[in-house]
Amino acid sequence: MTLSHDVDGAGPAVLLLHSSVCDRRMWDPQWLTLRDAGYQVIRCDFRGFGETPVPERPDPERPYSEARDVRDLLDGLGVQQVAVVAASHGGRVALEVAARWPDRVSAMALLCPGIPGHRPGPELRAFARREDELIEAGDLAAAVELNVATWLGPEADDATRNRVRDMQRHAFEVQLAATADVPQLDLGEPDLGQITAPCLAVSGRHDLPDFRQIAARLPELLPTARHVELPWAGHLPSLERPAEVTALLVDFLRRPSGLASAG
Repeated sequence: MTLSHDVDGAGPAVLLLHSSVCDRRMWDPQWLTLRDAGYQVIRCDFRGFGETPVPERPDPERPYSEARDVRDLLDGLGVQQVAVVAASHGGRVALEVAARWPDRVSAMALLCPGIPGHRPGPELRAFARREDELIEAGDLAAAVELNVATWLGPEADDATRNRVRDMQRHAFEVQLAATADVPQLDLGEPDLGQITAPCLAVSGRHDLPDFRQIAARLPELLPTARHVELPWAGHLPSLERPAEVTALLVDFLRRPSGLASAG
């Protein structure tokens, strides 16, 4: 399966990987600016999000891996190396891609990222339990509102909240329409020590502790990483203050080994 995707622009390739609260439309505020800054910009929908469906007839003999899906997309596009900008779950996938195929990733900007092998803390477990309860009860509207309230910080305006509502609702509908589970390929936990790409790890002060701790810990795990906390941000800063975060990303992409600043 080829992930649904968009490609635009010319220059060094930048791959945008979305949060599991969203789909590739979350990058609309960054899309034109990155293209006009001189990059070939690529964004995709993971399976079960946006325009990438869950396969109707999963083949148990061919389980999938999200990291492999991303690698296969790059192969299909003839892109040998990319800088990756990724949010939340997309950040976890980005770290796996960079660990398994380090020569394919030139730099990473990770916004409130997950990390392979993470064990959820009490707040994240409580959120997951409540979301499961609402979905099992058939109350998708309440499940959507739970996600909007949990993942957007105080800077998010009504238009942004509605955008996230739309993406999260669509993801629920796509995933619940699947007729069978698609087995994921167990490649084993990736060795993050193999990562060579410079990494900017961004956290939001209003985010759940799990993601603040992951971003803050990445410089301990990766000698190429540095951490910036945004005092105003929740879990989706690229949507909450898009212009400010876009400027931060462009600055990093131009000077991935330099110091990035944020307010």
